[in-house]
Amino acid sequence: MSIEAADTSALHPETRLVHAGTLRSQFGETSEALFLTQGHVYDSAEQSEGRFLNTDPGFQYGRLSNPTVAMLEQRMAAFEGAETCRATATGMAAVTAAVMAPVRAGDHVVAARALFGSCRYVIEDHLPRYGVESTLVDGTDPSAWRAAIKPNTKLFFLESPANPTLEVIDIAAVAAIAKEAGIILVVDNVFATPLFQRPLELGADLVVYSATKHIDGQGRCLGGLILGAKALIEGDIQTYLRQTGPALSPFNAWVMLKALETLPLRIRQQAQNAAAVAKWLKSRKELPHVAFIGDPEHPQAEIIARQMSGPSTLIAFEVAGGKQGAFRFLNRLRLIRISNNLGDAKSLIVHPATTTHQRFTPEVRASMGVGDGLIRLSIGLEHADDLIADLQQALGG
Repeated sequence: MSIEAADTSALHPETRLVHAGTLRSQFGETSEALFLTQGHVYDSAEQSEGRFLNTDPGFQYGRLSNPTVAMLEQRMAAFEGAETCRATATGMAAVTAAVMAPVRAGDHVVAARALFGSCRYVIEDHLPRYGVESTLVDGTDPSAWRAAIKPNTKLFFLESPANPTLEVIDIAAVAAIAKEAGIILVVDNVFATPLFQRPLELGADLVVYSATKHIDGQGRCLGGLILGAKALIEGDIQTYLRQTGPALSPFNAWVMLKALETLPLRIRQQAQNAAAVAKWLKSRKELPHVAFIGDPEHPQAEIIARQMSGPSTLIAFEVAGGKQGAFRFLNRLRLIRISNNLGDAKSLIVHPATTTHQRFTPEVRASMGVGDGLIRLSIGLEHADDLIADLQQALGG
């Protein structure tokens, strides 16, 4: 059993998503094998010692490593252009490990204000319990990042585009500030997808994903990924993962390996659908606000043009009437389903103020741009005309 020897680094990203990191058993299977095993046996006591000393290559225990999970990690690292990758049980496990493992009591973390609710919880509530200060800033203002730095600042964290507002941050500008001060920059790249944005090339140190979203993309499995330099990941982060145990299931890893083969096809079609739907939504005079990454009128359009090679599959828009207006609209939909997931083959829609961001006060939600009438729409693989027809009837014709 061995990893394929062919170097895929010179191949296009789409090809790497099919071939990189392939591990084949003696049976020469075409599709990657699913290794459902908790542990592994050793030829000798000396070999078992070597495995735990990392002097003998191989696998030890499912919490530490697994052949199927290793294939997913190597394939994603090749696709992202990262030195290495570690998979986790969920996207939030990846975020938590990437943020918590590098810091210690007495350190300070700066994060963008506009964040997914659970990410903001880790920064704002969880870290301080362990003696790590945190500061939230307007992520779109590079001077705010610089002003927030303290002598003990260890890490920056941001989402771009942000959930759910689609606010975009100049990653290269923030990365330059971080590098100048010796600070680790972690970027949550879920909304952009690894196809349309490359944070490591823009200067980020670590990239995290909820693989539950576009990478699985079909509503089946939970998973998370951390990608970046070996020095960062194989130090504190790997130790944190080994000792605390948020291991990805081999079955989930296998499902995601197969999903990676079709990721470019799915994402490009979803983005094309999203562009058509966003254009139609912008034509509706009763909608006071529509945000889409591919819109030339997006407030950060110039930054988007520099750092993204394509749009997101997400749209954010406001409906009149606050919560009541939003609920009335959502309950009229027939094809698009109400769900807090995203990046799925099915189009999904949610009211962030009462779901993903419900734990915040109205004042905090307002500071994040999450109003009572805000809707987040994740576009799937249905025909765009059918989606538009559903939205049209839900808006009242």
